[in-house]
Amino acid sequence: MLPLWLLVGYMVFQANVWTILWLLFLAMPAVFIGQLIFTLMVRSRTSVRRNKAVSTLDIAAFGTWHVLTILTGLYSEWFWLFLTLAIIAGIGVFVSCMWQLWQEATGARYETPVDGVFPRARPSAPPSAPPTGSAGDVFIVTEKHEF
Repeated sequence: MLPLWLLVGYMVFQANVWTILWLLFLAMPAVFIGQLIFTLMVRSRTSVRRNKAVSTLDIAAFGTWHVLTILTGLYSEWFWLFLTLAIIAGIGVFVSCMWQLWQEATGARYETPVDGVFPRARPSAPPSAPPTGSAGDVFIVTEKHEF
């Protein structure tokens, strides 16, 4: 939809005639291919496939890129500024996706304040051997929640 917005913006806001050449042969294909590459890079991360959710860094990067691309499609007097910022944001999305993909591929994990959000790459202690003993050594502990 984002490449189509550039075309709709051209028709609605009546940009000049030379803009259609830039739009059809450079802008729309670049945004479409960029979206395709970024989507594949994000979907290739195991955390995204496992959690079925993107990271907050993805949300910020993609959101910034989308807003700047939409503002570029308004073809206002700020067109060149929005275009420049959209290109920089697109490069930022690429770098962000590559960095996160590299972090997950090398086994590095994000530091989170809550344990269990991301599994650790290596356990901190070796797993202990199961306890040995007779059936008389089994204790059943029940919890009682009082609110």
